Amino acid sequence: MENQEYRLYPYRWVVLAIFMFINLTIQILWIGYAPITGPAAKFYGVSDLQIGFLSMLFMISYIPLSLPVSWAIDTYGFRKTVGLGAILMGVFGIVRGIAGTNYTLVFISTIGIAVAQPFLLNAWTTVPAKWFDMEFRATAVGLVTLASLAGTALGMVLTPILTETMSIPQVQLIYGFIAAFSALLFVILARETPPTPPCPAGLEVRALMLDGLKNAVKNKMLWYYLVVSFIGMGLFNGITTWVEPIIRPRGFTPTDAGTLGALMLIGGVIGAVVIPPFSDRSHKRKKFLLFGILAAIPGLIGVTFAQQFWLLCVSAFTMGFFITSVSPIGMQYAAEITQPTPEGTSNGLIQLFGQASVVFVYLMEATKAPDGSFTPALLLMIGFLVIGAILLTQLQDPKFPARENKEND
Repeated sequence: MENQEYRLYPYRWVVLAIFMFINLTIQILWIGYAPITGPAAKFYGVSDLQIGFLSMLFMISYIPLSLPVSWAIDTYGFRKTVGLGAILMGVFGIVRGIAGTNYTLVFISTIGIAVAQPFLLNAWTTVPAKWFDMEFRATAVGLVTLASLAGTALGMVLTPILTETMSIPQVQLIYGFIAAFSALLFVILARETPPTPPCPAGLEVRALMLDGLKNAVKNKMLWYYLVVSFIGMGLFNGITTWVEPIIRPRGFTPTDAGTLGALMLIGGVIGAVVIPPFSDRSHKRKKFLLFGILAAIPGLIGVTFAQQFWLLCVSAFTMGFFITSVSPIGMQYAAEITQPTPEGTSNGLIQLFGQASVVFVYLMEATKAPDGSFTPALLLMIGFLVIGAILLTQLQDPKFPARENKEND
């Protein structure tokens, strides 16, 4: 078995690219109302909180679906399972655009899109594991993270701009058609596995989902990282959901909110691409995870208190760069320390804890000051980041197998 032939195929980049595309489009659908919370509330005749729920639905729906979807990915393969999610995304994305001024129909169609999300998120580590060698997997997850962040950034920037010249339903319909196109590409081009494994025998084979889940939940270091993921995703989702109300009391506009959110996400895109390769090459995870959490704190302080727009933007970019660089490294770390747990299962657990952070998103709105300021909630998040850093000091780096790669690009 040790002499089994293995190689890397150029087609892996096609599979990764179309997987990145569908993750990009579902993020546009997720965040499409956040930078225009105030105008959207006025357009539909509802409250800011009801508009915020259009984002929170994605996190709420994820919680009961995460483990069943992970089971489906590990049982039926990512091509069929992710393909189903992509189709749901495309169909309900278009339906939401057609819903017009009816908030109830928008809400219902958003549930359909939200149901599709775990089908995409829970395969973030599965696709790299099936197509890439061990030393590139964190980087591949980083590229998927990049696509996800790019989608959120596009939604942040484009939505306020587009709504200046067209109605909110028209903007959502455009997003829906883009999602449907990406789903069609995935269904046509995706492949489950390459003809031969991308790594030495054994590294591509994992336990059954339920056995793997039992193995994972016994791992103390995984639980430490799951708490950190809960904190980090709570911060990320909270700020992206409430970006416009957060800066509104300081006199900034929805367009400013879109710019600010986009800069945070651009920083995240760069961080998700730049940092994971260093982790891959050094075969170290812990120090990069700890550095990312600690370095995000000054950025969050700036987002909390900055009055000048340039300082607000620099702070958001810095926070996004470091907090997001943690995600792909952490996902790969979890896959490595929980072997032979399937990647879809470990990924699903991380995403489950991350999406459960919807409680933070709700509490941020519920605990805002009488003048509408989110300062109390943001200060609380700074404290949680410190707790996350303390937990990360308890981690141990996984042991990497000796590299014997046979690559044919």
